[in-house]
Amino acid sequence: MTAFLENGGKILACGTCLKLRQKESSELCPLSTMKDLRELVRDSARVLTF
Repeated sequence: MTAFLENGGKILACGTCLKLRQKESSELCPLSTMKDLRELVRDSARVLTF
């Protein structure tokens, strides 16, 4: 994840995903909103989801 972020990648997590995995928001993977997701998709040349 660090290499991905160092090369300009951005990682966002929804509250449901964090809760399901019993995790909390972090600097590497911050809690996001639908607005954040929309802006990320809008501004990206490519989007990878999994």
